[in-house]
Amino acid sequence: MTAPTRPQYEIRAQYTDDTITVYQAYTPSIGLPAARDGRFPDSWKRDRMTWIKPSFLWMMYRCGWGTKEGQETVLAVEITREGFDRALSGAELSHYVRGVHPDRAAWQHALRRAPARVQWDPERDLRLERLPYRSLQLGLSGEASRRYADEWTVSIRDVTPLARQVHALVAAGDLDGAAGLLPREIPYPLGAAPVPVATGDPAA
Repeated sequence: MTAPTRPQYEIRAQYTDDTITVYQAYTPSIGLPAARDGRFPDSWKRDRMTWIKPSFLWMMYRCGWGTKEGQETVLAVEITREGFDRALSGAELSHYVRGVHPDRAAWQHALRRAPARVQWDPERDLRLERLPYRSLQLGLSGEASRRYADEWTVSIRDVTPLARQVHALVAAGDLDGAAGLLPREIPYPLGAAPVPVATGDPAA
């Protein structure tokens, strides 16, 4: 399956005029109540960093199609674009890259003050093999994490059945059928929200 030519660093997502969909995977004890109630339960730790992924297939790679322990429930979380853009606008790279910051100490100082951190990992195809361009992971901490859970979230859906259906088609060799079920992810307009990029991000 030939990958299209794309910029190495580009956010691709399913979005509307007001919202963007990101993915996470949790234990059923967190994921099922979240999908049922449309909000994260009190047991969801709002003081911990949480990573959101706009790419469905990268999420499938990370959670093994919802089969990895602790990641059995895959959620599609629709959040406000205003919140997403706000997190991006204050984000720093998750690791030090020479040339992006004057030195490691400057990067560490900026990272401590940042509400979010950016990591670019190789995007994945339907077989979960690496593609030659990157997929965004956005880590939210502190106030950004709390706002994500309690203010920015518009809806939460359990897409575990979709993950299993796509996986079954891939396993059966029906890549066209599997591709037809994927969420439609297109380049996300960044507007005034710059996103840190750097060659040499660690490959996942």
